[in-house]
Amino acid sequence: MTGPDDVLLVHGGTPLEGEIRVRGAKNLVPKAMVAALLGSGPSRLRNVPDIRDVRVVRGLLQLHGVTVRPGDEPGELVMDPSRVESANVADIDAHAGSSRIPILFCGPLLHRLGHAFIPGLGGCDIGGRPIDFHFEVLRQFGAVIEKREGGQYLEAPQRLRGTKIHLPYPSVGATEQVLLTAVLAEGVTVLSNAAVEPEIEDLICVLQKMGAIISMDTDRTIRITGVDSLGGYNHRALPDRLEAASWASAALATKGNIYVRGAQQRSMMTFLNTFRKVGGAFEVDDEGIRFWHPGGSLNAIALETDVHPGFQTDWQQPLVVALTQASGLSIVHETVYESRLGFTSALNQMGAHIQLYRECLGGSACRFGQRNFLHSAVVSGPTKLQGADLVIPDLRGGFSYLIAALAADGTSRVHGIDLINRGYENFMEKLKDLGAHVELPGGAAA
Repeated sequence: MTGPDDVLLVHGGTPLEGEIRVRGAKNLVPKAMVAALLGSGPSRLRNVPDIRDVRVVRGLLQLHGVTVRPGDEPGELVMDPSRVESANVADIDAHAGSSRIPILFCGPLLHRLGHAFIPGLGGCDIGGRPIDFHFEVLRQFGAVIEKREGGQYLEAPQRLRGTKIHLPYPSVGATEQVLLTAVLAEGVTVLSNAAVEPEIEDLICVLQKMGAIISMDTDRTIRITGVDSLGGYNHRALPDRLEAASWASAALATKGNIYVRGAQQRSMMTFLNTFRKVGGAFEVDDEGIRFWHPGGSLNAIALETDVHPGFQTDWQQPLVVALTQASGLSIVHETVYESRLGFTSALNQMGAHIQLYRECLGGSACRFGQRNFLHSAVVSGPTKLQGADLVIPDLRGGFSYLIAALAADGTSRVHGIDLINRGYENFMEKLKDLGAHVELPGGAAA
């Protein structure tokens, strides 16, 4: 159940116009914070957003004896791991379900303490993210894992050893696990079919600054030569390209004009191409990217999600809302998460025409083609959206519901907005800055 503070009234029909800022990427910053555990001295991380995942990792670091304090500039954290210690299992367990980040503490804690306890894990319900694979990777490094009440207990009887690992799918989480474990393991680790997202490259930059030896080949192979010790780092996190694309889709769906300060072209090139094909306009400068609806009708497109450098799955949900306003039939083939199109049922209740299919409606090789998942969609537009009662299902789906409510005629009640805080910093203030008409149920302006 959601409380009154977790519900937002959205009065739609007004274009979003103005400027917002995106800070460091949600998919990098918490992982860079975990990396600080590996160092013998303090680390300084800049451009840190105030989101829930950051607060969860900060709490977990502090439970393990890491001193975390604000730095000299806004959005800066200084983390000192010189007194890492075992944490109380009950305290760790209090974080269970709030984030999937704790699984990435395994390697660093095994190196620093020789043991680790990882509670049950949460995260967005958008499809399988096999945690067992993380533990299998850690076993290959030499960890011994025992299932206990409330989680998993891991031990490293001796120094972890480098190994050869082939990922059946280029999973971001599994790649991060290998990186954070291999850098202090004895010998060489070769990871093939690795994820190569910009956030992975930025994490590698962090680890290299600490003293790690890591090379990336063009065939998705990452080689890590273990070292005996690592120092701290000083790093500015790359901006959140996923949040930037969400606001771009909001500009398109509401016929608005949004300048996203901090957005960078290089990490968004695939999105920008698609945005332009749909009929959106953008302009890049040294400080950010302006996105706007240039008028006229939007174009239906065929779209397939994929791992980087393909069209990111996190870009798909917000853009689908804009596609409900495009003329013709758009086809969306989701190849990353099998359940990510479930959010479209609420859009249909608002007046959209979206049909889901189990077949692969696209040319890309796909893991879900013979497995009975509704992972392809046909979006027929344009359709006028009407306000509705909406319950947020996951982070990106939640922001997509917010976009739909802003684009719709009438008022929507959006339940579960706290989930959006996981990945969107100060999104209520940003909505206000863009002229959105939103309020809390008691009548207070958001």
